[in-house]
Amino acid sequence: MDSSSLKSFLISFRASANSFLSQYEPLALLLAPLLAFFLARTLHSFLTLLHQRGLKATLFGFFMTLIKLVPGVKNYIDAEKQKVVDKLQSGGKSKREAWRTELPGAGLGVGVIEKMKDLKRNDVAWQGKCSGTVYIGGNESEGHFSVINEACSMFAHTNPLHLDVFQSVVRFEAEVVAMTAALLGSQEKGSGGQICGNMTSGGTESILLAVKSSRDYMKTKKGITKPEMIIPESAHSAYDKAAQYFNIKLWRVPVNKEFQADVKAIRRCINRNTILIVGSAPGFPHGIIDPIEDLGELATSFRICLHVDLCLGGFVLPFACKLGYPIPPFDFTVKGVTSISVDVHKYGLAPKGTSVVLYKNRDIRKHQFVAVTEWSGGLYVSPTIAGSRPGGLIAGAWAAMMSLGEEGYLENTKKIMEVSKRLQKGIEEIPELFIIGRPDMTIVAFGSNVVDIFEVNDSMSSKGWHLNALQRPNSIHICLTLQHVPIVEEFLRDLMESVKTVKENPGPISGGLAPVYGAAGKMPDRGMIQELLVNYMDGTC
Repeated sequence: MDSSSLKSFLISFRASANSFLSQYEPLALLLAPLLAFFLARTLHSFLTLLHQRGLKATLFGFFMTLIKLVPGVKNYIDAEKQKVVDKLQSGGKSKREAWRTELPGAGLGVGVIEKMKDLKRNDVAWQGKCSGTVYIGGNESEGHFSVINEACSMFAHTNPLHLDVFQSVVRFEAEVVAMTAALLGSQEKGSGGQICGNMTSGGTESILLAVKSSRDYMKTKKGITKPEMIIPESAHSAYDKAAQYFNIKLWRVPVNKEFQADVKAIRRCINRNTILIVGSAPGFPHGIIDPIEDLGELATSFRICLHVDLCLGGFVLPFACKLGYPIPPFDFTVKGVTSISVDVHKYGLAPKGTSVVLYKNRDIRKHQFVAVTEWSGGLYVSPTIAGSRPGGLIAGAWAAMMSLGEEGYLENTKKIMEVSKRLQKGIEEIPELFIIGRPDMTIVAFGSNVVDIFEVNDSMSSKGWHLNALQRPNSIHICLTLQHVPIVEEFLRDLMESVKTVKENPGPISGGLAPVYGAAGKMPDRGMIQELLVNYMDGTC
């Protein structure tokens, strides 16, 4: 078509269009595209919500939104929610009434130590009775406790932010990171030889930093500006926190029949905005290691990041391998792994508030750092979320690792792996219970098709045990530590008695939380559960 023909066509088209549109009001012509745009946006939002939550949850959400508009209904629902919150708090408000809200007129001086000892006597007896929580064995006034307490005290005034002043603490951090990396494959050829990292305040911060670094790294490498990450539903809730903090769309994928990350399901969710997939070794709920090698192949083929959560397993699995346990690959020797989080304050037996985040190379880690050049206070750069950091905790972690050495960790791993196998065998001998999946490490989850497992949990609580209630499926778990080595038989006896009690006398125990957990598991409106949790937290801190 030559230029004259094109010009003639455009003139004819213009005349026809003007003739057709002349029958409409100008205002209608102005509003029509705006209305069409609004409808398109609404439809897009609905379809996105439908894709994320499914048809049933989406329709139920709309129904609940509409029903709350009925006069009186919202007030009734709020009142019922408050009853649940009060139940969860179990008298906590009355205790808070005696808490101090102002400075004392005259300081207590050294007498404050006696005051603290008095308050500490009101703490629950935790020795051997808690799932996880305290990982060091023995009494808190002797042995390994004394070593790390003295180390923390010696460096309590230090801050690695001032690296030119507290050079010893800077060295401690570098050596803790290097020693931890060596446990997780940094010395092996398959790791690439560039593993690096930093200490953090705990597993959540380690995961937050790994997610933030992955987001920014993938933006640089692939130009992704609307990031998404995919995690199995067994992955830690820290990823939900990271998604909220860093504006990342989160996809939670159901686990497979073995309660592992479902690689095929994760594969189906990957798209051009995916920055990160996640595996755990092991997962917190059931103590089962995800198929890290398969996830690594997936990450490699799509050129995306793979984070492995070793917060629980980092100081057990390397030693379990040396002891001959059949542990599948989980560290930087797996192709595709780009970052790892590992807590030193769990099975590393360091003081609380110490974790490590590791990266495949410095190209990824540099996206973790924040540098500020326009501040009137001078040039500023910080490696982690916190600016000032407690040098005493870093020193305590270094002291823990150096005092135990490889032999100490091997000995501890042998003890807790053996007690885990004994516990699994004992639970299998209770006919009303079944173990969730095949635990790879020291977390054992169990449920029941005969009795209400949450009522069993309440019965165990009445005997002084503090276990973790789980969902999908309803179950409870215990994370075994050195504290449990001498009392595993006591635990099994109490568990057998609790199952028998609940079987013979079903129904909630006075003051127990079984009705709350049971209702939460069945409630389809997860938004309401979120509100309950937020209201509970708002009333406890």
